[in-house]
Amino acid sequence: MELMDESSDFVQMLFRKLSPPLVTLLSSEPEIQYVALRNINLIVQKRPKILKNELKVFFVKYNDPIYVKLEKLDIMIRLTNAQNIAQVLAELKEYATEVDVDFVRKAVRAIGRCAIKVESAAEKCVSTLIDLIQTKVNYVVQEAVVVIKDIFRKYPNKYESIISTLCENLDSLDEPEARASMIWIIGEYAERIDNADELLESFLEGFHDENTQVQLQLLTAIVKLFLKKPTETQELVQNVLSLATQDSDNPDLRDRGYIYWRLLSTDPAAAKEVVLAEKPLISEETDLLEPSLLDELVCHIASLASVYHKPPSAFIEGRAAGISAQRRKNLPTSPFRGPDDEQNDQQQQQQRVFPSGESMANDLLNLDLGPTTYAPSPMNMPSHSQPVSTGAIDLLGDGLDGLLGASSTSDMGGFGLSFGGSPPGPAGTSSMNALGDIFGFGSKGMEISGTFTRRNGQIVMEMEFANRAMQAMTDFAVQFNKNSFGIVPAQPLQVQSPLPPSVTSNAVLPLATTGPILKMDPLTNLQVAIKNNIDVFYFSILLPMHVLFVEDGEMEKRTFLATWKDIPQANEIQYQIHDLPMTSDEISGKLRGSNIFTVAKRNVDGQDLLYQSAKLTNGIFMLSELKIQPGNPTITLSLKTRTMDIIPGVYESYVGILKHH
Repeated sequence: MELMDESSDFVQMLFRKLSPPLVTLLSSEPEIQYVALRNINLIVQKRPKILKNELKVFFVKYNDPIYVKLEKLDIMIRLTNAQNIAQVLAELKEYATEVDVDFVRKAVRAIGRCAIKVESAAEKCVSTLIDLIQTKVNYVVQEAVVVIKDIFRKYPNKYESIISTLCENLDSLDEPEARASMIWIIGEYAERIDNADELLESFLEGFHDENTQVQLQLLTAIVKLFLKKPTETQELVQNVLSLATQDSDNPDLRDRGYIYWRLLSTDPAAAKEVVLAEKPLISEETDLLEPSLLDELVCHIASLASVYHKPPSAFIEGRAAGISAQRRKNLPTSPFRGPDDEQNDQQQQQQRVFPSGESMANDLLNLDLGPTTYAPSPMNMPSHSQPVSTGAIDLLGDGLDGLLGASSTSDMGGFGLSFGGSPPGPAGTSSMNALGDIFGFGSKGMEISGTFTRRNGQIVMEMEFANRAMQAMTDFAVQFNKNSFGIVPAQPLQVQSPLPPSVTSNAVLPLATTGPILKMDPLTNLQVAIKNNIDVFYFSILLPMHVLFVEDGEMEKRTFLATWKDIPQANEIQYQIHDLPMTSDEISGKLRGSNIFTVAKRNVDGQDLLYQSAKLTNGIFMLSELKIQPGNPTITLSLKTRTMDIIPGVYESYVGILKHH
């Protein structure tokens, strides 16, 4: 069917013939029903038309086990449409009065899913939820508040008339998700709720006893309220920011508090654009499986994979897993493809070198600095740190600048790694400055300086740690975020421990290039976290690409010529390097020391031409041509490669090697 037009008569006939056998399975014992339902769930996601007329088969029976009830409920929602929504709502309202608490909760949530899925029935669903809230059953009310929040997200400014009913039940909310949902509603529609400040203040009284989810939502809601009613809520917003930043040990809450505080004190207009930005509408089906996973599971129908809803590789270990991977089946590609499909294929092809990720995938704050598995193979990187400026005027009061401290920046130049506000020292030395926190509170007493080198085919990070705190430092650890070249520590960080106050210690950290890969912007950006018993320090550095050049990058002449001709002319970029009074032999010798090899040398009309090759740790080759006119301090550099992303970094490496090394 994957290769055929779904609207054809033959496919429609297959749909009709597939339906009865599936329905018959639901007359068996509960265990068999469950297995059948798990498989049907996949089929309905892939081909909902097969069972579109069999909705009643999935209505729950009073004596069904809970696992069968929940699976039927899920399939029933997937089959819901504008034609059968009345039947489904009647069933769900009845389920919400049963005694099984878990099932009742799922039924209430299912009503919310129906509202999101079928827009024409959203009003009926909201009315049903209000009726359930009026029952005053605690867990029903709490689930209803959660799903109504989702309905508000899907249909903004449409059903706000029910907010007063929700506020009447505020005292009955004791579960974190329900409380967080109610707080979100109050914050989102604060301008329509006369006593919004009083309601949020009531939550603030027990702030430290609240769940983290509730604390985060309360912080955001009060900031929203302040942006909408600044004159009435200044004291309230100062209180919550103080609680979040000064009195909380939760790093997520503290970081969000600092971000809001800086936004409000620096540029309230920008804060309004960020905090009150229009929210994206939530998806109709947020619980659908990924299309690629669904296709694989459909190929494993009637196996354990279709019951677990996981590919075989996820639960088969050892040799069997390898055999399973070799035999992995995939659905054939449909011939009914459009331009979007071809564009997606091109994007996937481009990602084979540097896989891209979502915006949060490279969030260093998600790193776990617990026990780490270290790679045995070599690795490399150099650096430049990116500035973080926090010099803002406090518009909310005198507390902000005192809390965050003076503004600080991080900078790094040359081929050394230094953290702090002043430029690095000359090549071969490292300058030392305090490593500032992301919000600029200072270094908490730890200062780091360092550089990257390549020794015996392995990249090494050389660092000097200085303890400027009043207490000894212990428990040092390091971790890198995913990056373009898979750079990870090859062994644990070894620093003198304990490190007494006013003492410095040198550390050498071998690196490997066997870690997870994620394309960064810029390409050589590396995010690092260093931890000790005092705090975790986050910073970002740019690697000079020359440390990624490996020792086996020298091509044979014929291979070089064939590769140069094979790479399209559009992939050649030309640069000029000025103020370089060196001979071709001196240039060739310097570059060879950094694993840029001269494949051939020619002299044409008194001009020396050097043809060179270099290979990165991920196997990508870079070819170059250098034109050197004796007596002329300007040389012409032509770079050519199949992967254009690396060209700027390679050019900077040429300049750095020839001018500074």
